[in-house]
Amino acid sequence: MSEYFSLSDCDVIGFDLDHTLCRYHLKETSRLIYESFTRYLVEHKDYDKDLLTLTPATWDFCFKGLVVDLEDGNLVKLAEDGTVLRATHGTNNLRTEEIIKHYGPKREWKHFNSLNTTFTRSTKYYFYDNYFDLPGALLCGRVVDMFTFCLPKCTIVYLSSAFLPPLSTLFYISSISYYASHGSLCLVMDVLFVCRSEDAGWYFPSVKRDPGRYLQPCSESVKTWLRSMKSAGKVLLLITSSHSDYCRLICDQILGKDWEELFDIIITNALKPGFFSLVPQQRPFRTLVNDVEESEGLPSLDKPGWYSQGNWPHLHQLLKTMTGNPEPKVVYFGDSMRSDMFPASTFGKWETVMIVEEMEGEGVPRSEAAETNEAQVEPQEKKGKVEDQGMKAPSAPSEQWGSYFVDAHKTPGGDEDSQKLTWCCHSIHKYSTMAIPSVESIADLPLDYKFPRFSPNKPCTTGYYPRPPDSLLKKCQSQSS
Repeated sequence: MSEYFSLSDCDVIGFDLDHTLCRYHLKETSRLIYESFTRYLVEHKDYDKDLLTLTPATWDFCFKGLVVDLEDGNLVKLAEDGTVLRATHGTNNLRTEEIIKHYGPKREWKHFNSLNTTFTRSTKYYFYDNYFDLPGALLCGRVVDMFTFCLPKCTIVYLSSAFLPPLSTLFYISSISYYASHGSLCLVMDVLFVCRSEDAGWYFPSVKRDPGRYLQPCSESVKTWLRSMKSAGKVLLLITSSHSDYCRLICDQILGKDWEELFDIIITNALKPGFFSLVPQQRPFRTLVNDVEESEGLPSLDKPGWYSQGNWPHLHQLLKTMTGNPEPKVVYFGDSMRSDMFPASTFGKWETVMIVEEMEGEGVPRSEAAETNEAQVEPQEKKGKVEDQGMKAPSAPSEQWGSYFVDAHKTPGGDEDSQKLTWCCHSIHKYSTMAIPSVESIADLPLDYKFPRFSPNKPCTTGYYPRPPDSLLKKCQSQSS
């Protein structure tokens, strides 16, 4: 394999939507998601109203890449080898001796091999993989805090989402008597606030009512870039797990009313990662009528268009026909390791480009197009400026959790801290071709630009564009000195 990657070598260029083509105003969206979850618990499950009150400093707890350990109620940050780097119970830090008490002198998390090789969900743990999840992690921690001192044992409830598939989380609840007779894990009905009806719930109506408050329009350079790839004969895909009505709402806002012309194939409600990995029990593609799926699935996919659900093997057959290539080369841009990078590279054998906004939180400058675009939407964003004061952006490093990429770890009996790659950082290097902070960062480059790709034979800083995050640079500098 070449040590460089170029879009010009690809026959097909695919994109995820949320947090990939569509960047959210993360502070505004995080507040909305947290409030939606919390209002549901307070108004429908009689939780304490204090959950609705947050200080700006509370948001420091929101950190992508945490795993909640359902057996002991801890949230953990893992190193690339499964070592527990940091941990909390609720939102409270565990001291080194407490971590050792839970995980032994080597601080080994016992479910690491299962999570590391599958990225699947489990009754033993849950991985907070994306920005939709993070407010749920905060709420999980705060509920644990509320009940730690008044209950002998917390019980975990999994809330799933009907409308925003990645928007799911785990909660501790107080009803010990109920769960004593019904087991320690309860699957709860889909949460009301994420249903698709514009008259029900909180999340969807709020975004629909004021999309500019939550969604960042794509820059003109991104729109031009998409058109140029299509003009160059590339097949363009949009594959999202969001439903068609939400996809339409987002794309009308960020790309304009003619956005459908940019893509040859649009797939909504894709139910990733199952879209890639459910073989041979694939879900069939379905056509849509007024955003409602036809009940009869398609036996195959024989032409471009807008579809729902589906599977990678049927899509692959269509791409062979469209490109005239028996093995079309596909690249897919996404932000989720679990839903995008791992399944697309492992099962689809696609090239993958991961959107890692945390790079901007660690010194990587925003592109000129992104800065210009931010300035243009500033008046709408001012609505939340007073509330934003002191609130950490979810993509920024955390005082409590440290860097997304690197963290210090003291080995048993060791006198000095060693710098270790986090498991999330290691996964990016393993399952991604390259990493960028946003699509804007490469939209002005020629299609034949050659990007250095991640490689086990290269330094850990190779594969990031336009440059590696600060913590990785410092790690490499310390190793070479």
